[in-house]
Amino acid sequence: MKTQRTKRIGMMVAAAVAALFVTTAARAQQQPQGGINNTLTQMNANQQVDTVKERSLGDPRAASEYKSFEKAKDLDKRIKLGKDFINRYPSDYRAQGVYEQLAQAYYAKHEMTEFFSCTDRGITLYPNDATLLSLAGWVIPHEYKPGDPDGAKKLAKAESYEKRALSTLSTMKTPTSMSDKQFAAYKKQVSALAHGGLGLIYFRQSKFQDSVTEMQQAMADAAAPDATDYLVLGADYQNLNQMKNAADAFNRCAQIPGPLQSGCKQYADSTAKQAGDAK
Repeated sequence: MKTQRTKRIGMMVAAAVAALFVTTAARAQQQPQGGINNTLTQMNANQQVDTVKERSLGDPRAASEYKSFEKAKDLDKRIKLGKDFINRYPSDYRAQGVYEQLAQAYYAKHEMTEFFSCTDRGITLYPNDATLLSLAGWVIPHEYKPGDPDGAKKLAKAESYEKRALSTLSTMKTPTSMSDKQFAAYKKQVSALAHGGLGLIYFRQSKFQDSVTEMQQAMADAAAPDATDYLVLGADYQNLNQMKNAADAFNRCAQIPGPLQSGCKQYADSTAKQAGDAK
């Protein structure tokens, strides 16, 4: 029974993520810089400001091409310029930020082969990049497919990424170009992403209590609620036979507009009835 329930929730998660990619791509096309405008990318940009104070400006052609990359509004153009930049200037101090923004552009277009190639290469070069680690670790369990012969290995990889991202965050110092408030907001955003990724990983592995712990932390850190996190939290509580908590989580999911709203409402109603019958 639990296996079937877990599979049904997994299918809802997959549908929600597919819809999320479409929405994100459309929103990204409207961004002034053609990418996903968030504090994860801004954090790296601010770190680069700190770095450049200690270095020469380097090749002026690299500076010009990076400026063109950042200004690109169209995602396809942005991807082309980003790929050209890291191929021509692999040692430039701006390359790390290009990898981050490229990964987000691929994510927005749902080009997952390119996304994973980009994050794998970026993490190899910058093994403690919290932005790349948290994003890759979050996407892997969302893209997970039951029956994949390499599924367990992929989830283990995602778990190691998220834990490394959180470990990196714990030792990071505030860049001089950011206020303490801005840096705190960045850390909470990365932390929410990493804990949400771990929560889904543990759900996939049927470690439901561990998943509950991670999802609760993700929600505590998130600036805005994530419907998928509430969906998975509800499924965790269902599998732990905590129907009242499950109904509450599904109800919270059902309050968030989007592709999960209707399904979460149905789950909320059914688990509330089970909770009532159990009294």
